Amino acid sequence: MAVSADSYADAVARLRSDFGAIPAGSPVRLAKTTSNLFRARAASVVPGLDVSSFDGVLAVDPVARTADVLGMTTYEHLVDATLAHGLMPLVVPQLKTITLGGAVTGLGIESSSFRNGFPHESVLEMDVLVGDGRIVTAAPGGEDSALYYGFPNSYGTLGYSLRLLIELAPVRPYVRLTHLHFDDAADFVAAMERVAGSGELDGEAADFVDGTVFSDHEHYVTVGTFVDHAPFTSDYTGTGIYYRSIQNRYRDYLTVRDYLWRWDTDWFWCSRALGVQQPAVRRIVPKRYLRSDVYARIVGFERRHHLAATLDRWRGKAPREVVVQDIEVPVERAAAFLEFFHREIGIDPIWVCPVRQRQSDVVWDLYSFDPSTLYVNVGFWSSVEVRPGDSDTDRNRMIERVVAEMDGRKSLYSTAFYDRDTFWATYNGPAYEVLKKTYDPGGRLADLYDKVVRQR
Repeated sequence: MAVSADSYADAVARLRSDFGAIPAGSPVRLAKTTSNLFRARAASVVPGLDVSSFDGVLAVDPVARTADVLGMTTYEHLVDATLAHGLMPLVVPQLKTITLGGAVTGLGIESSSFRNGFPHESVLEMDVLVGDGRIVTAAPGGEDSALYYGFPNSYGTLGYSLRLLIELAPVRPYVRLTHLHFDDAADFVAAMERVAGSGELDGEAADFVDGTVFSDHEHYVTVGTFVDHAPFTSDYTGTGIYYRSIQNRYRDYLTVRDYLWRWDTDWFWCSRALGVQQPAVRRIVPKRYLRSDVYARIVGFERRHHLAATLDRWRGKAPREVVVQDIEVPVERAAAFLEFFHREIGIDPIWVCPVRQRQSDVVWDLYSFDPSTLYVNVGFWSSVEVRPGDSDTDRNRMIERVVAEMDGRKSLYSTAFYDRDTFWATYNGPAYEVLKKTYDPGGRLADLYDKVVRQR
């Protein structure tokens, strides 16, 4: 959706007025009807700021390869705007309704991350409403450069991005996929590291790299290469299921748009829990409902009402622990993490994605990486039976502990159980304290630890 500079200015003026109407010292939050977070939040009686006007694309510059985008714009709308110019964001997170502002403050990752890092690494500047009510422009080398480098992984606790100028990359019409099978986890990780390091497979460019693990003896590295022509294209937006094709095809072709959203139709594989992967059901469900945001609303309803847990109790089944996480470990620890995960957690499939910091001379204060190291993101989204004598948080706590022992860290979009000292040692408490005092001295926005661990 295109918006004008005048519309943006009007939206900013209304937001300033709305912020000013909140009593001094009162908490500030956003009024949002949707979220891609998977952690509970305590019910709030605080009226939220309406930021629905901050959805749209101000401009796409095909010469400079940039897009000027409002913070609440979904990647679905952003991609539609940029593909019209033969361009795409450098990193497009997998789900259509993730917003650009959300991916920058809360991190995002995809199969171009082995080269382009995280979405925040392609931001050139951003306008941010900070906790003291100012709207500042954060950019490298600018007056508010500290906010620019400290904003990623702050999850709206320093401020909310209203406008972002981002870099874009050229695309070609199709993506050719090559699915490489490995029985052994070490061989799988080694192949992923080799392709990510060289940026090529069999002498041709590797534009995208990710992996899918179906069991401890079935692993696939998927390499995507831009091409101008395709002998055929597959369609996984209806009856076809993308992740199942990985097991059955060595070579595949998708349009670039279908490639970017290949995981969204089935929310990776999580739609199977809702029954829509059954052929009889699949044939009658309209395509427009095969979307991650539809599934998320269903799961949100279940989280609020606990219907499945109640039914399980009636049936005498063991309670279950929800294990929904993304973690990153250095590539040399990835095979060991997978071995631990199969042994102790037992969820499959698993998504695996290599990621390397894009610029070696930059420090992102609240989520810093060793820029010389390739990391591997491992994503798993399901539930497990609570073992006799365990609590319904033990597996998540175990994952946190093992990831820390492997010099890794985890994304904070889901449940976290760190004690305060461990949390701030992991996510740079001293830097956060300085940023908080600078941009939210009255504490009107939530504290990061309180928000992601204490669920305040």
